[in-house]
Amino acid sequence: MEPQQPAFSELHPTVVLGIAAHPDDLDFSASGTLATFAAAGASVYYLQLTDGGKGSSDPKATCEEVCEQRQAEQQTACTCVGGREVFFLNHPDGELEANRELKKEIVRYIRKLKPDVVITTDPVTMYYPEWGMINHTDHRAAGQATLDAVYPLARDRLTFPELAEEGLTPHNVKTVLLTAFSEQNFFVDVTAVIDKKMAAVSAHASQLTQHPEQFKAMLTNMAAKNGSKAGVQYAEGFVRLDIMA
Repeated sequence: MEPQQPAFSELHPTVVLGIAAHPDDLDFSASGTLATFAAAGASVYYLQLTDGGKGSSDPKATCEEVCEQRQAEQQTACTCVGGREVFFLNHPDGELEANRELKKEIVRYIRKLKPDVVITTDPVTMYYPEWGMINHTDHRAAGQATLDAVYPLARDRLTFPELAEEGLTPHNVKTVLLTAFSEQNFFVDVTAVIDKKMAAVSAHASQLTQHPEQFKAMLTNMAAKNGSKAGVQYAEGFVRLDIMA
C-alpha cells in the first residue's frame, strides 16, 4: 500500500506551541510564523527546555546572570510576536538529553495546552556544511524529545497515566513544523510581520553582541530567499509533518 501523502494546505491553528532548547532558537528561525499565527487569532506559547546559562562569552558573567538576562529577553520576544506565555524547564544548557524525564515534561505541556500545531527544531540535522556549523547538541535533543512527545506519548492514554491525576488527558497534535534551512516542504508568508520578527530577534541583545545588524540582515535575506521559493516577499520555511494519528 502506498503511503498517504499529507495535504499541505494553509494552516489556521487555534493553539500553537513552540518548543526549543534555548531562548532565541524559535525567534531566529520561526518568530515570523509565530507572529503570523498570533495575528490570525491563535494562542501562541513558548516552551524553553534549558536555562540558556552557557550563552555568553563575557568572562565576568555567571550562569545565573546569563539565565536571568536570557529569560527576560525571551519574555520580551514573546510579547513582540503577540505570544501569550513562556514556560521554562531550566535544564542545564549544553546538557539536554532526550530522556524519559524530558519527554514527560513536554507531554505535560502538550496535554495542558492542547496545541494543534507544534514548532520545534529538526533533530536529524547534524551539521550545515555550507556554513561550517555543527548543529548544537541541545537542538537535536530538543527536536527528538519533542517528536517523541508528540507521537506517540502525548496521544497514548496508558503513557504517563499519572498525568491524568493532574487532569491532563491525552491529546493528538495535528501538525508539526520543523525549523529547517534546507529541504523545506512548507512555507509561511511572513511579509506582513517581518518587523515583528526583527523586533523579536533584536530582543535577544545578549546574543547579538557582534555585528548585530549584519546578523539581522542575514535573517532578512534568508526570509527573502524563502519568499522567492514561496512566491511572496518574505517567508519562513519548514519541514511539515501532518500526523496520521
